[in-house]
Amino acid sequence: MKPLTASSWRPAPWQAELARAVKDPAELLRMLELDDDLLPQARRAAELFPLRVPRGFITRMRKGDVLDPLLLQVLPLDRELEVTPDFSTDPVGDLAAMTVPGVLHKYHGRVLLVLTGACAVHCRYCFRRHFPYSEANPATDHWSAALDYIRADPSIREVILSGGDPLALSDARLAELVAQLDTIPQLQRLRIHTRVPVVLPERVDAALLQWLTSTRLAVVMVLHVNHARELDATTHTAFAELERAGVRLYNQAVLLRGINDTAQALQDLSEALFAARVTPYYLHLLDRVSGAAHFEISEARARTLMDEIHTRLPGYLVPRLVREAAAAPYKTPVPITTATLRHV
Repeated sequence: MKPLTASSWRPAPWQAELARAVKDPAELLRMLELDDDLLPQARRAAELFPLRVPRGFITRMRKGDVLDPLLLQVLPLDRELEVTPDFSTDPVGDLAAMTVPGVLHKYHGRVLLVLTGACAVHCRYCFRRHFPYSEANPATDHWSAALDYIRADPSIREVILSGGDPLALSDARLAELVAQLDTIPQLQRLRIHTRVPVVLPERVDAALLQWLTSTRLAVVMVLHVNHARELDATTHTAFAELERAGVRLYNQAVLLRGINDTAQALQDLSEALFAARVTPYYLHLLDRVSGAAHFEISEARARTLMDEIHTRLPGYLVPRLVREAAAAPYKTPVPITTATLRHV
């Protein structure tokens, strides 16, 4: 076999597409035929948290619609610059839960590895938009400390790969890490939290499927879809390939003002997920991260929405409404009403 050199290396198609992601607010507005009046504020907000969105995801947005629910998730706005009481740079207590660089141990029996700060898309409500990735990243030279920590605790049965987005890393690096996790006898499950197959379905290729099917661990993939229109034929194909590889697919969404805060939007989302072979899992109240206050929905409004979708959908299509609180031992369920219970 001819050795691979720097001059002969070519990116995989998904890597090439990721490199083409739109990073300039002016280009995004131009592609969607939107008014340039939005450009000054988009550039101001992007200075603090850069714009990044794959072109394929942009094609699912409606041209000329500044309120498009997919666009609102990625478009930088001046509202991100507002200082809001009770919103912070570490809303879920990640830093306090870090045991060694990149290892978050919040919940019994499982640990989360923050593998990278890279993402295919920068969601404006991201609860890790201020996370110090450069100081807290188990990159290749730090994996040994992370793996040693896991080996030393026999109660840890599950490892969660997160970020950033773990699928922004190459398959070679991910396969290497998973092969090392395979050698830890008490581990039973590998969970991957990712938005990449949603916004960049090209990522689900032969190389990815190879290492996913090579591990002895049961593989769970938790996707992140907030609106039914994020799903199309390309995502359906990607999810079907993952399912055929034995990956169990779940979704966690965030309840977001102006994006999915109606009963109809939530019903459409659950039904679209099921049609795409994905089980609705969690619906999160917004993590109160600085810069995202304009997305927040009150708990009272969230409960009202849950009441309504319980009357519209069978129980297996209704996600659990939860919030994540710093130092809590598990995701905290938001109680539903007695009236709702009668419809479950």
